[in-house]
Amino acid sequence: MKNILVLVHDDAGQEARIQVALDMTRALEGHLTCLDVAIPAAVVGEMDGVPAVLALDERVVEAHNRARIEPRVRAEQVPYSWVDAQGYLGPTVRQAAGLADVIILNRDLDGRAFPDMYGVAGEVLIETGRPIVAVPRDAAGIDLGGHALVAWDGSAQADAALRASVPLLQLAEGVTLIEIDDGSLVLPVTDAATYLSRHGMHAIVRQERATFDLPSSIILDAIDEMKAAYLVMGGFGHSRFVEAALGGVSRRVLHECPVPVFLAR
Repeated sequence: MKNILVLVHDDAGQEARIQVALDMTRALEGHLTCLDVAIPAAVVGEMDGVPAVLALDERVVEAHNRARIEPRVRAEQVPYSWVDAQGYLGPTVRQAAGLADVIILNRDLDGRAFPDMYGVAGEVLIETGRPIVAVPRDAAGIDLGGHALVAWDGSAQADAALRASVPLLQLAEGVTLIEIDDGSLVLPVTDAATYLSRHGMHAIVRQERATFDLPSSIILDAIDEMKAAYLVMGGFGHSRFVEAALGGVSRRVLHECPVPVFLAR
């Protein structure tokens, strides 16, 4: 995991994305690509019955943003490159994914309708097949040397997330695998623990049943209890329609998780 792509855009989540991206690039001794996206002018609503157009030329805004952010990145002394692009966030990140090993985005920006970072995260995860790290808007970075929590439900998505996150988990002071059995478990958590042990990690195993609590509640409570530095989980195990209709685990976590979330599918 050496090629790290971060979305740069002047919004409420930018600072958190950049701090997490720098921490990961440094810890993994990787290369950071900063993708600075200017969104085209668009109709964003109506005022007195007249369409209201996003008036600011984002190319100007993002030019100022680059002048402010790039010197800070350069001062961190990590290998980096800068790419200026214009387009809507999701499609532009997808097109730039290239050989990125992981993409740094935000989870929901605490209910802000624009930009729709929840939608961007889901679109990029599904369409690129790359792992993403979705960070809260107030994240001050990511402590890869802290304790990692891995959510396990035996699904193909959980399996993909576990395997993809190994380079991160190898840096953690400890790893807890939390099995959440809702009656559909295929691969038991002991198989996941054995897999990690072959990579030199001896994970703590915690088994829970989703009888009375929602899986998302179990995960969020465990993060708070163990002061986890980040969460690893499979993303969008069901269709997006089912996730939207039933309020799936991925959906709630991307709206509420207080720590960065490593997602793969």
